[in-house]
Amino acid sequence: MKPYHLPALLALFLCLYACSTQRQDKDAVPVVGFIDYVEDPTLASARQGFFDALSQNGFSTDSGTIEVIHKNAQGDQPALLQAVDYVIGQKPALIATNTTLAMINTIQRNTDIPVFMMVAPRPDLAGINAKTCKALPYLFGVYETPDYIDTSASLIRELFPNAKRVGAIYSQSEVQSVEAMNILKRGCERQGLSLEVLPVSNSSETQLLTQALLSKGIDVFFALPDNVVFASFETIAKTCADKNVPVMTSEAGLVMRGAVASFGADMYAWGYQSGQQAAAYLSGNRNLLGQELVQKRQKVISRKAIERYSLLPDSTYTRIP
Repeated sequence: MKPYHLPALLALFLCLYACSTQRQDKDAVPVVGFIDYVEDPTLASARQGFFDALSQNGFSTDSGTIEVIHKNAQGDQPALLQAVDYVIGQKPALIATNTTLAMINTIQRNTDIPVFMMVAPRPDLAGINAKTCKALPYLFGVYETPDYIDTSASLIRELFPNAKRVGAIYSQSEVQSVEAMNILKRGCERQGLSLEVLPVSNSSETQLLTQALLSKGIDVFFALPDNVVFASFETIAKTCADKNVPVMTSEAGLVMRGAVASFGADMYAWGYQSGQQAAAYLSGNRNLLGQELVQKRQKVISRKAIERYSLLPDSTYTRIP
């Protein structure tokens, strides 16, 4: 080979390598990060809705059109920070967050990866704004406001007209839980109900705190939208059932786990709505992105509870086993 051919061959090689790299980048399977703060059936239904929306829009692991990095902190704050840092470090195409703490920590530690929230309050209610978070323009998905809790309180009077005292526990560290508790308090006052509340720090405390409320003679327990309540709901439900005290809630998923009735967001639909946005992003429809209020709320009641408490719900309730 003549020496003067080497520069031409080198240039050809570099061109072929660059073209090959561009094709690989273009054809690369997008990676979707998903961060859960805690594992429980109610939150799992939101996660299922998210991935069902992706699948129905052509993005699934089964078809090989996405890869998924899923991390669950199991309710541990240090583990959550590690999970967030790990997922961000993998440079996924987008990150989905399930619950408030997952959303807050991800968006605060993120710089430019789109984040799609679910099961979280409106960002400003969680202290997320342009001053506190430079990555706010990258936050999308679906939020809730606690205003609907007022309607949830009215269901207590509707289903249990003789009730006088309501009990609840809430996490002081969760902004949405504190706000929901305040709205529940105002709602109870409008319904002529007194409210007994106790703060909770972790799941190990819920049984003792529930028993403490029962000892105060509450007629109804109200399960607030709270991660500690979600994680330990079966304990709460059984403790109340042993004293024949009904559990009301604002979360439809908790009715399937032992609550009597609820008015609030459908968790599966919440995740699905966020997944629709994520699918639009992966499809290149970036103009469809935004922060949206959850669209689907419903009144749900347990058929078992209807029988147990001799209830007479009207036709506006969706009845479940």
